[in-house]
Amino acid sequence: MELEILILGSDANAYYMARCAYEYTHKKAHLIAKSPLAFTKFSNILTIEYHENLWEEEKFLEIVNQYLEKKKDEKVVIVSTNETYSMFLARQKDKILKNGIFFQQEEKRLLSLTNKEVFYKTYKKDLPFPETYYFDVNKNSVLPTFQYPMILKPANVVEYNHVSFVGKKKIYKIHSEEELKNVIECIKKSGYQDRLILQEFISGDDSHLFDSVVYVDRLGKVKLLSFAQIGLQEHTKSMVGNAAVLINGFSSFSVDQEKIKNTILKFMENKIKMNGFYEFDLKYSEERQEFVVLEINARQGRSSYYLAALNANLIEVMVNDLVKKKELFFQDLKEICLLSFVPKSIVKKYVKNEEFKKMALKLWKNRVSPMECKMDKNIKRFFLIKRRLWAYRKEYQNSDWEE
Repeated sequence: MELEILILGSDANAYYMARCAYEYTHKKAHLIAKSPLAFTKFSNILTIEYHENLWEEEKFLEIVNQYLEKKKDEKVVIVSTNETYSMFLARQKDKILKNGIFFQQEEKRLLSLTNKEVFYKTYKKDLPFPETYYFDVNKNSVLPTFQYPMILKPANVVEYNHVSFVGKKKIYKIHSEEELKNVIECIKKSGYQDRLILQEFISGDDSHLFDSVVYVDRLGKVKLLSFAQIGLQEHTKSMVGNAAVLINGFSSFSVDQEKIKNTILKFMENKIKMNGFYEFDLKYSEERQEFVVLEINARQGRSSYYLAALNANLIEVMVNDLVKKKELFFQDLKEICLLSFVPKSIVKKYVKNEEFKKMALKLWKNRVSPMECKMDKNIKRFFLIKRRLWAYRKEYQNSDWEE
């Protein structure tokens, strides 16, 4: 029986998963997406179709099943690249045609990770969190007395993804009560109806951020664990919180990483036990002398392609576990590896941690660049990617994000 890879989405996550598929199967993955994005445009290593109504659950089910029906004599591994598609798969898993193979995640447990209010309240005794307050946009809730700056983000990521307004950000760093009230009002007027998360700001530049990717197999056991220091995050409004430069197996801080890694492993095996990729966003607090968990993405992250460079091709891992039913052995991915979305000039100018910068430049020749694939030979894409790299200079120069 032939094997096909179906990827849901058209962003950077979707592109590198298609790249993983091509590197593993030497065949093009097929993407189904809501709308075109530059990350997957002009690519020769994938095929893609667009459906404007893909974020409507009934239409989603219909569209996915139509593709599966066309491939009824083949096994199709379905890869989600965002929370909306993951939730649809969890809710509709019994209605999706049987040749579709994907993570059998539970809606309630998935919600405990994707809804940030539920997440912080459910796991506050299991993981170290920042001080957190929940604000209801539909009530005249009392504003918290946190010291400014503070962090504001939506509790319901899925619902927030579906609203649009001028100045929309993924994460807000708030400096005053007046700014807080203005941001809340803008979000409320957009049609967003759920709670907002207000949190203490953990001080420190981008190098205090860390990324950990976990794979939990079909038996609920952790089989992959990475731990990387981020030297620079994206600074545009819609991308803050995403790593731009990271180094796996490295830390410029003299701190025991094994403690938090063991916490992550035990948490996933004892509390979640749910098949899939997960990405932990963490920040090291020098005041507390510990790592604080900011959130968990119930999927591979935007920067998770570095696992492929550590001999853990994400598609191969899924196929071995879900299709071939192989026994996976635990891999603690400690090898040093640099991933960068941005050019060297950005690293030199904007990475503030000198020790991290020195290591990044030392590793630069062998860096992992998720969007630059030598096998993807399309002259239009080549110039598109070069233009994107050039655009980073302007984005960082004009950024209003303050660390």
